[in-house]
Amino acid sequence: MTLSFWRYTHLALALFSSLFLLLASVTGIILAVDAVQEKTLPYKVENFDTITLGETLPVLKKKYSEITELSVDYNQFVTLQAIDPDGNDINAYINPKNGKTLGKPVKKTEFIQWVTGLHRSLFLHETGRFFVGVISFLLILISISGFALVLNRQRGIRNFFSIVIKEYFAQYYHVVLGRLALIPILIIALTGTYLSLERFNFFMGKEKKEKEKTEVINPAKKSAANIFTTTLLADVKKIEFPFTDDPEEYYIIELKDREIEVNQITGAVITEKRSPMTVQFADLSLDLHTGRINGIWAIILAIACVNILFFIYSGFAMTLKRRSSRIKNKYKAYESKYILLAGSENGSTFRFANAIQKQLIDQGEKAHITELNSFKAFPKAEHIIVFSSTHGLGDAPSNGNKFLSLLKKHNQQQKINFSVVGFGSKAYPDFCGFAFEIDQLLATQNWAERVLKLQTVNDKSAEEFVEWIKLWSVKTEIPLATTPSLYNHAPKGLQKLMVLDKTLVSETEQTFLVTLRANMRAKFASGDLLAIYPANDTRERLYSIGNHSGNIQLVVKLHPHGLGSDFLNNLVPGNTIKARIINNHAFHFPKKVSKVALISNGTGIAPFLGMIEQNKKKVETHLYSGFRMETETVLGYKKFTAEMIEKQKLQKFHLALSRAENHHYVMDLIKRDADFFIDLLQQNGVIMICGSLAMQKDVESILDNLCLAREMKSISYYKNNSQLLTDCY
Repeated sequence: MTLSFWRYTHLALALFSSLFLLLASVTGIILAVDAVQEKTLPYKVENFDTITLGETLPVLKKKYSEITELSVDYNQFVTLQAIDPDGNDINAYINPKNGKTLGKPVKKTEFIQWVTGLHRSLFLHETGRFFVGVISFLLILISISGFALVLNRQRGIRNFFSIVIKEYFAQYYHVVLGRLALIPILIIALTGTYLSLERFNFFMGKEKKEKEKTEVINPAKKSAANIFTTTLLADVKKIEFPFTDDPEEYYIIELKDREIEVNQITGAVITEKRSPMTVQFADLSLDLHTGRINGIWAIILAIACVNILFFIYSGFAMTLKRRSSRIKNKYKAYESKYILLAGSENGSTFRFANAIQKQLIDQGEKAHITELNSFKAFPKAEHIIVFSSTHGLGDAPSNGNKFLSLLKKHNQQQKINFSVVGFGSKAYPDFCGFAFEIDQLLATQNWAERVLKLQTVNDKSAEEFVEWIKLWSVKTEIPLATTPSLYNHAPKGLQKLMVLDKTLVSETEQTFLVTLRANMRAKFASGDLLAIYPANDTRERLYSIGNHSGNIQLVVKLHPHGLGSDFLNNLVPGNTIKARIINNHAFHFPKKVSKVALISNGTGIAPFLGMIEQNKKKVETHLYSGFRMETETVLGYKKFTAEMIEKQKLQKFHLALSRAENHHYVMDLIKRDADFFIDLLQQNGVIMICGSLAMQKDVESILDNLCLAREMKSISYYKNNSQLLTDCY
């Protein structure tokens, strides 16, 4: 079965049954809560599971002059129908150990009866029960198709509970909660289906056969041991008492799996009639479906019903998200110069492809976008651009699983330039694996001419996508927008941050510090990013976060007409802004390391200030920073680092001033301390770089030369080993 089959099956079943499942889940939650509430009533005695009939019956016969019936319900409450010595009718919960009454049986409230009727039959009697049975069966199919989708996503049962990459809220929790709730939901669906089948006598033929085989009278059983001493009250459903003391009048005892007649004098079993398996299954199904026998199971059922409600929401949210990325074409494939092929599991790749198509059309070009599985001959194509995600462990997305065979089948009649952009997540071992496979196969086609080597984009990063745009625009001389915010989603769910403090700028000092307070639930660490939207549109500006006493601290340089820096500079304490915190795990202070070197220039020092302050384990840390001249801000850094050195959170602060009298650069400091950096790398230490890209390249070049001079591995080795971490711009 293909992934698309399971996905469309899952969606179709959910669409058809969503309204009924909504009603069933809401009513199921109410009934589960009622089942839990029943468990709190004080009518069950201690050590009930150890009480035998031999202990209970003599006590009751002594206390009551006449007894008609004793019953034990699913809560193990014992109800007695009898007449006391004063001639009063008794119908009450009793203590089976001493016969004392505990309370009167109470009927379900009208509300619970109403909810039960709605849950069972939608108030449509037998027709409603039939519909409920069908929906229960559909829920089985939904669970199975959902299980198949998760298996495909996680690449087998072994990885069923392995990590799920969080692309967005609805997708992440739909999968995570789906795995956890699968078994309870399957049990709800299976038992609901069975109860409906049993209600309509689906098993009637089999039940009749079973009755014929099991209704027997065995005289030999009259000599058996006294049944009263071996039967637990917990195994009893109902006891009908004999009318008189005549030995020919028997107890009729209904147990969970059979009904027996018992001699009231000897305790011997006179007849035994086994309950059909269908009846026993029906009782078990009812217990599992309602949670009436166990309060914990009832709570689990309630949580499962809540999950079903969430799945309805998240499933439709995922569907709408995919539809928002659907293909819209102005030109047909046969007349288009630019063919954009997109492969995506959740539709996110189409967002990037649509943005490129729109710009090409705006520039007067004929561009057509289609799925990878729609590849064919394109008679007027001059450029093919492939945008493809990778599903699972290097596999094709569902709308691209036929592409490789189609590529071999449809040979183009003219030379066509091609470029491949791979989308994926580095959290998976086969990062962009399918895109690499496409790129390699295209390179072998006699009609295909490579424009660019394959470019990869991690976690839908607009910044990384823009890097490909820049290269492609230069090669093709077609200018495309290179602003990352144009390829980002419009921001949603932003949180409010309050300005606590902001330093001033002057003619000699264009750098300022902003301190913001986040809400109590916000989690962030130094090295994370703060995304702001100064113009209240999709244009995004990112700043490295420093965690300063639990608050967000930014170091910002004021640029002439700078959208983000000008916006932040105009803030005053007490203002609030809307922003979002982007987790940047790859640039957090390392947890287990012997030595760390922090290298920055300009505003790149911001996250390092927070890391040093939060260095509670007092890891040996060295800070190398470069600035143009010693300003008030730099003096503030010197004062801060002196305090940190005194607290042993920082070993030393190495300062380079490029426009001072004895000017030098950060690179000069690294050359000066070559032995320190070589020893750090050899001892599995970590170097972190934050600042300008130009500075990063210079630092990496110097480190690479130092490593080669000492006959060590190249700096790329240490980068791949996570000993060199960068966050530059």
